[in-house]
Amino acid sequence: MNVQHNIKNNKSQSSNKNTASERSIRKERPRKNSVRETTEAIIIALLAAFLLRAFVVQAFRIPTGSMKDTLLVGDFLLVNKFIYGVRTPSRLPFLDAEIPFMRLPAFKSPKRGDVVVFKYPKDEKLDYIKRCIAVGGDTVDVRGTEVFINGHQEGEGFDLGQRFDPEEGRYVRRTRIKTPGGKQYVLRHYAELSHSGIKQRFIVPEGQYFMMGDNRDNSSDSRVWGYLPPENVVGEALIIYFSWNKFGDWNLFERVRWSRIVNLIR
Repeated sequence: MNVQHNIKNNKSQSSNKNTASERSIRKERPRKNSVRETTEAIIIALLAAFLLRAFVVQAFRIPTGSMKDTLLVGDFLLVNKFIYGVRTPSRLPFLDAEIPFMRLPAFKSPKRGDVVVFKYPKDEKLDYIKRCIAVGGDTVDVRGTEVFINGHQEGEGFDLGQRFDPEEGRYVRRTRIKTPGGKQYVLRHYAELSHSGIKQRFIVPEGQYFMMGDNRDNSSDSRVWGYLPPENVVGEALIIYFSWNKFGDWNLFERVRWSRIVNLIR
């Protein structure tokens, strides 16, 4: 009995020592400063956001009407950057300094009918968005309001009539196009303009792209500034996540274009 009692006492003393030791270790272990923890969390979040923006998706806002009716002024959209091969940043944030960039392997190349965001070839500080009409090796003929690719019409046209556009102060003739590849979109032309004398031909260099806006009489595109080189491609327009009508009335709720939110871009 005495032996057992001594063993119990020894175990109890050992347990007390271990507990005291653990307490001293806990006391000695430094605690992270709450400010430091918050700062680390913010830095990690900013880094994740930067990587997401640089390599996966990026948000853009539509400032002009060159892509009406597909995209309206005040549409906010997400652009898929990795589908065409991610282009690494070519400028340092906040410093506006150019740095060397590279392009990662692509899943596909822009094809006819895709809505593409790209660096404007005449000033790469600017991002443009247009529809890809033709690719390298294609011949594009513009005859009046019609576009022909390799001798074939851009697509089958369905007349939607004309209506007044209060933002541009003009009557606009609208045509729904269905391309051989299955794309559908609406083209616009100013109703009062005569297009009968327009005849242009473009032969797209290999590896480059011919871009046009859907609002054909209000778009600065490949008809004006030439072909799009592949290194300027940023990504494919994916979805409209918000839309704000800056030309609307004072009612802020009604200025939101609710019907356009979460619309896929086609």
